Parts: sequence; C-alpha cells; structure tokens
Amino acid sequence: MAEEAFTCHMCGRCCDGEGGIVVSRSERERLSELFAISRREFEQRYTLKTDSGTFYLATREDGSCVFFNPGSGCGVHAVKPDICLAWPFFRGNLEDESSWHMAQDYCPGINPDVGHEEFVRQGMEHLRGHNLLHESGLDGARSLQIGDLLASLK
Repeated sequence: MAEEAFTCHMCGRCCDGEGGIVVSRSERERLSELFAISRREFEQRYTLKTDSGTFYLATREDGSCVFFNPGSGCGVHAVKPDICLAWPFFRGNLEDESSWHMAQDYCPGINPDVGHEEFVRQGMEHLRGHNLLHESGLDGARSLQIGDLLASLK
C-alpha cells in the first residue's frame, strides 16, 4: 500500500484566503442551509462578489477565511466549499510537478516522498470519490475545472 500523498495537519495555511476561496451558487445554498438563513443573507454576511459575478468567502483582518477557527479548524467543515475539500489536489498541482513542489513549501501535509505520479493517482481518486471533477464553465473554482485534463491523467 502506498504512503498517503496528503494528510491534513489542520495548520490553516490553506484557509488563509489568499487568492480567494471561490464559492459556487450550490455551495452558497449549502452553507446558507447550515446557518438556517437565506442564500441572499448568507451572501451579504459572508461573501464578496466581484464585478464579474464571482463570489468569494469573506476573510478576516489576518487574511484567514471567515469560517476558520484557530485551534479547532474549519467552522463549516461538514459543508465546506469544494475547493477546500479538494486541497491540495488542484489542477496546477496535478498537471505540473514544479507546482506540486511549490505547494509542498506552503503545505506541511503534502508528502514529498510519494512522488508526483503517486500524488496525481491519489489526487484523482480523491477528486472522483468526492465528486469534485468539474467541467469548465461552472461558477466554481477554476482550479477544480479539469475536465479537459482528465484524458491525459487517466
């Protein structure tokens, strides 16, 4: 059995919101249900919307996700956005070994000993298992839109 390519250390580095945590309409609906509020109210309280219509989770002054709690982790873990569930198996890290190496400097949970090929294998398994393989054109995170990449990674 292969070593795990990723084991979360709950350090919160992936929750710092840098670059923005994109939330699709279905994710905003899922999160609003958790708080028992309307999607619109959730959007007003917890998101920022760009001129192009993309929604991002709001961040605190320190840059962390509004739902990250130091010491205990994600406050919405059960329904967290797909982009959070997918980390670190993003398109760039799957298709580009140098991107995978850079991600290791950022995230202590990525195991460099498994090698990139095994990281990709486990990543695709993780993404398939959680129904996170998205086609392009959706309103979710672009780093999960890997439909055109699937053929080369099979």
